[in-house]
Amino acid sequence: QVRVVESGGGSVQPGGSLRLSCAASGSIFSMYVMGWYRQAPGKERDLVASITRGGSTSYADSVKGRFAISGDNAKNTVYLQMNSLKPEDTAVYYCNAVLVGGTGLLQNYWGQGTQVTVAS
Repeated sequence: QVRVVESGGGSVQPGGSLRLSCAASGSIFSMYVMGWYRQAPGKERDLVASITRGGSTSYADSVKGRFAISGDNAKNTVYLQMNSLKPEDTAVYYCNAVLVGGTGLLQNYWGQGTQVTVAS
């Protein structure tokens, strides 16, 4: 069984910074990609940033230059450093892990989500 747990959300003023952390644990044979998605009220869940096992990163255009994703393969952990936050960054942020676990199949796992609120 695999668990994905996020931490680090909260409230911040515009222009501020937050750092999200996500750890995957359990029966993990091979991690392929970890990433962050976000979902604002009434909107779809969208990709924010992702990082492959090899270190390749991808970002949504709206966060390029402000957010940075990094990972620790040994710990199956991923981080999202968010700088110059804007009110439109307000959303629930979800961690996603694509991995081969105890089933032997490539599967998608999600965390429970962490709220990020950017407001004056």
